[in-house]
Amino acid sequence: MPIVHRRRARAALLAALILPVALASATPAFAAPAAGGDVELRQALEQVVARGSVGAFADVRDENGHWAERAGTARLGGTQPVPHDPNFRMGSTTKSFVATVVLQLVGEGRLSLEDPVERWLPGVVPNGDGVTVRQLLNHTSGLYDYSQDKDVPLYGEEFLRNRYRTYTAEELVRLALRNPPYFAPGKGWRYSNTNYFLAGMIIKKVTGSSYGEEITRRILRPLGLGRTVVPGTSPAIPGRHAHGYMPLSMEPGATMADVTRFNPSVAGAAGEMISSAGDIQRFFAALLQGKLLRPAQLAEMTRTVDISHDTGVPGLGYGLGLEVRRLSCGVDSLAHGGSSPGFHTYVGNTRDGRRQVVLSVTGMNKDESRAAAVALVDTLLCGKNGRS
Repeated sequence: MPIVHRRRARAALLAALILPVALASATPAFAAPAAGGDVELRQALEQVVARGSVGAFADVRDENGHWAERAGTARLGGTQPVPHDPNFRMGSTTKSFVATVVLQLVGEGRLSLEDPVERWLPGVVPNGDGVTVRQLLNHTSGLYDYSQDKDVPLYGEEFLRNRYRTYTAEELVRLALRNPPYFAPGKGWRYSNTNYFLAGMIIKKVTGSSYGEEITRRILRPLGLGRTVVPGTSPAIPGRHAHGYMPLSMEPGATMADVTRFNPSVAGAAGEMISSAGDIQRFFAALLQGKLLRPAQLAEMTRTVDISHDTGVPGLGYGLGLEVRRLSCGVDSLAHGGSSPGFHTYVGNTRDGRRQVVLSVTGMNKDESRAAAVALVDTLLCGKNGRS
């Protein structure tokens, strides 16, 4: 693939890594969603699909109850609908789980947000004395994003040839850090997945266990998130799920490859996890209601750097593994969405706890579909659609 296409493809793949959610002040009921029955929501999902995706599933909770809708098909060219309440790869929503574990360790006095990376990972990061744990979590480290390195196959034919290869965090960090930093630590903001590989490595250094083991012990088991997994090197998505598809180039009409199965070690602590809408909602409700972090650490997590200029998205800020975004109705939304080969995840939760939204889209290959998904989350959180 020509280098200009490689760059555009990588940019497209990473464009949906971030999508906000917001604070819940009352614990929602976590019963199974009612399937079907919301014509407006279904029609909106059909627009997401029609504008350039294979399938879409939305799960909404508000003061009136809990319901879900779906559109499109489980497989490209197939006739079976998207499964009701599927499991899916949630991509960079993983970062909120990783950041939560780091902040729990801070609350336990086992490390500090101001600790230099060099203290925990000596010799790993050039100028590691000048990069702090905080800067990893809020993307102000300036460290090069590993996913942009020419030898990391995250798109197209290169990805297909390497889809079952196992990577280590150390290997991917080395590839990233052979490139110069974007800026000096603390002198700017740039989203870099390398930061979260390093955060995962620090968790292991502090605890003696992998970040996945700590997420499972500290978050998944206590909250009963039985459909959320840290898959490691397993290529499978457990349980019912739609198939994910990736265009093999940025050309119009490009071939769409089924990338449902791949070794997610290439995403690691930056985005490997698999979950369901209900589990994601339960996690963010518990997190933002203070059930996973002490008040001081939750305050740190939600304290943001203004990134509206860097991203071109007005009213957008980034905390520690969380985004804060001002919606069209003036309401703030806190969370983290994600992108993984074949899957895009959009998450929303209003600060007052009235509404929670999770939208999973498969085979997204056009900006028009992405824009429709973002607009739908905004609409649902602002109460201008569905059962308001």
